[in-house]
Amino acid sequence: MGLPGEADSQVRQAYLALEERIATLALAPGQVLSETSLAAMLGLGRTPVREALQQLAREGLVAVHPKRGVVITEIDVKRQLKMLELRRYLERYVVEAAATHATAAERRRFCEIADLMDDAGARGDGEAFLALDREFNLLLLTSAGNEFATNAMKLIQGLARRFWYAYGDNANLGETTRLHAGIARCVAAQEREPATKYLDSLIDNVEEFTRSTLNIR
Repeated sequence: MGLPGEADSQVRQAYLALEERIATLALAPGQVLSETSLAAMLGLGRTPVREALQQLAREGLVAVHPKRGVVITEIDVKRQLKMLELRRYLERYVVEAAATHATAAERRRFCEIADLMDDAGARGDGEAFLALDREFNLLLLTSAGNEFATNAMKLIQGLARRFWYAYGDNANLGETTRLHAGIARCVAAQEREPATKYLDSLIDNVEEFTRSTLNIR
C-alpha cells in the first residue's frame, strides 16, 4: 500500500495528464473511454484515475456514466459564453488583487511575459501564446493570493484552453496577445483601473470570437 502523499501525487499526475490530453483535443469531444483504458494509457492504477476524473467532471471536461463509461464532453458554444460571463467578474477581482499584492519579482516577470506576448503575436506563434497564457494565469492567481479565487478559476480554465485549441486558428492572435501584454504591464505597474480596462477589452474580444464560431461549426 502506498503512502498518502504518494496517492495524492498519483491523483495529480493523472489529473494533469488527462486535462492536457482533453484540452489539446488528443482525447476528442464525444470520445468514450473506460477507467481501465485510461489507467493503462497513463500507467497508473484505477483509483487515482477515478479521483482525477471526478475533478475533471466538476470542471465540465468529462461526464462519468456507470454503464457507458467516461465521455469527453462536447464543445458547447452557448456554455462557453455563460462561462465567459463569470470569467469577466472573477478575473476583474484577480487582476485587481494581483496589481495590489504582486511582489517585486512577480512584477518583473509580468513585464517579461508582456514582452514575450508581443513577440508571440508578431510571429503568429499560437503555441508560444498558449504556454505564456498558462504561465500568465498562474502568476496572476499566485500574485492575487486568494485560494478561493484560484479554485474558482481552475473550474473554467480547462474549458477555455480546449476552446482555443479547437478554434484558435480563427482568432486574432495579434490582438489577443496585445491585450494580454497590456494587462501584464498594468499589473506590473500596480495600475488597477487600466488593468481592468484591458481585461474588459480582452473578454469582449473573446466573446466576439466565441460567437463567431457558431458560423464555422
